[in-house]
Amino acid sequence: MNLPLNIDWQQILLHAFNFVLLFAILYFLLYKPVKDFMEKREKHYKDMDDEAKKAIEDAKVVEAEYQQKLADVQEEIASEKQAALDEAAKERKEIIEQARNEGASILEGAKKKAKTEHDRMITSAQAEITEMVAMATEKIVTGNVSDSYDSFLDSVSANKADGE
Repeated sequence: MNLPLNIDWQQILLHAFNFVLLFAILYFLLYKPVKDFMEKREKHYKDMDDEAKKAIEDAKVVEAEYQQKLADVQEEIASEKQAALDEAAKERKEIIEQARNEGASILEGAKKKAKTEHDRMITSAQAEITEMVAMATEKIVTGNVSDSYDSFLDSVSANKADGE
């Protein structure tokens, strides 16, 4: 069966069959596995992208929670600091008041002690003066007035030197 231009239909059909067969074999051996591999790869990267987006959203939620906790902690710190300052001011006032009271009691005690010492010194001086007057009077009555007067002055100077 020869056709014009030497076209052999049998050869054309065999070549077409070979082409279809080659195409089918390549489709099943190469195209389909490569296509499946690409789909799996695309799905894998899409899943990774979704996971990354979800992780970012979760991180934003956690960050918001931490920001809220941080704000709460800062408020708590500020309130505790203020409470500590108030307590310190109260204690400072109490310590100052206590120191004033102690100072007043110490001053009162010192005044009483000074008054007692003053009274004792006055009493002691009066007793010495009385004794000296008695000695002087005795000397005058018993005799030598000028010796008595000199000894009186000597005892007064000696007492004055002892007192200072």
